[in-house]
Amino acid sequence: MPKIDLFQDRTTVEALLRRAARLRPAAGPSCRLMEVCGTHTMAVHRSGLKSRLRDAGIDLVAGPGCPVCITPNDIHEAALGLVMERENLILSAFGDMTRVPTRRGSLQSAAPARGSSVRVVYSPRESLDLARRHPDKEVVFFGAGFETTIPAIALTARRAALEKIGNYSVLTALWLIPPPLRAILQAKDARISGFLYPGHVSAVIGPQAYEFVPREFGIPGAIAGFEPADILLGIVSILEQMAAGRPRVDNTYGRVVSPDGNPLARAAMAEILDEKDAVWRGLGRIARSGLKLREEYAAQDAERRFGLVLGEAAADPPGCRCGDVLKGIVEPPGCGLFGRACRPDLPQGPCMVSYEGACLAFYKYGRNR
Repeated sequence: MPKIDLFQDRTTVEALLRRAARLRPAAGPSCRLMEVCGTHTMAVHRSGLKSRLRDAGIDLVAGPGCPVCITPNDIHEAALGLVMERENLILSAFGDMTRVPTRRGSLQSAAPARGSSVRVVYSPRESLDLARRHPDKEVVFFGAGFETTIPAIALTARRAALEKIGNYSVLTALWLIPPPLRAILQAKDARISGFLYPGHVSAVIGPQAYEFVPREFGIPGAIAGFEPADILLGIVSILEQMAAGRPRVDNTYGRVVSPDGNPLARAAMAEILDEKDAVWRGLGRIARSGLKLREEYAAQDAERRFGLVLGEAAADPPGCRCGDVLKGIVEPPGCGLFGRACRPDLPQGPCMVSYEGACLAFYKYGRNR
């Protein structure tokens, strides 16, 4: 396996930038590439690649690859309702999920009911440990994620069932990456020329999950890692495909992503979860784009356990364009709230909250070169 230093080396990065600039004229009149993953968005800005690529005529736009961001407000508000209205309940969640603003506030600012509390955890297993240590309380894990984290969340629910831990359940916000890509291309709003596919998710689902993109839409793409040279290798591959007029799914992250992905992780998901139609922030309802616990795990499903009614996504604050950012229609500075009413210390939408959020990336690193 190559040393990671090679993918951070300035000489290598500069050589790849020159290669991208030489390829750009042959790629066609428009070159608008979507980095699907929020980790790519942050890496592109932090490293200064965003402005360097724009100077070369290559426009990178953020996509729907931030699970905190695309989870609609009604699920966030359902989590708030659990901890604010039910006594003796522990609502556990990843840190970013606790800061998302809604009409009812955020989990971080919520006033819990008597005996209830919000706990930040770093893994689903920690939430299950909470249930073991507090048998007198209901413990709900607000489980949000893509295919990278979904297997661990699902296996935790199965472990609770096997061990008969009766006070543990999961409020699921589980999302699949390929379906929204189809929705974005069908809508034609974002005018995407190519996709930079997420390395982490692809390590689970494999390159074949994206084959419909070049086959049905004629759009090139490449799976890429997260170091500067990784990202540029993916972009150079996309430009080469555009120049040759032969779109495909290229795997430039072969040191991590295998042709078959991770069959064991996918088998665990298939065993414990079922596909469902799901509402995404900004994208609306997308067929078979979410996952829910199967019927045999109904006792571990917080939505069924507590009779939660989840409907369409609640509206974002007036003026917030987080949904348009997630679709690649606008960049964060195109939102009238960005940097003014909406800042990391006073976020108006989840795109300014999450470490993978495009608005936070622009705010922190927008001037980097």
